[in-house]
Amino acid sequence: MSKSKINPKGSSWDELEKQLFTSEEIAESEVRVAIINEMIKAREENGITQKQLEAMSGIKQPVISRMENGTSDPQLSTVLKILNSFLNINFNLLF
Repeated sequence: MSKSKINPKGSSWDELEKQLFTSEEIAESEVRVAIINEMIKAREENGITQKQLEAMSGIKQPVISRMENGTSDPQLSTVLKILNSFLNINFNLLF
């Protein structure tokens, strides 16, 4: 988070975001949102409920819900476990 003075009055979200966060933090957030959105899209396109995804991945449904709603900041290992459970890609081989 940047240390500059924050002036939210009359600011657009983009202006306020640039005052509050560094460009790296903004980019990281955008990547996180894009990954979660793709996860939701893939789950829904495959007709998989959050409860079914829990059974497939071992990640509890409330955790999946919080991830999808943006109310938690999941660890990368959690996201990869979920993606691996229905995309059948071993992400461990990619690193």
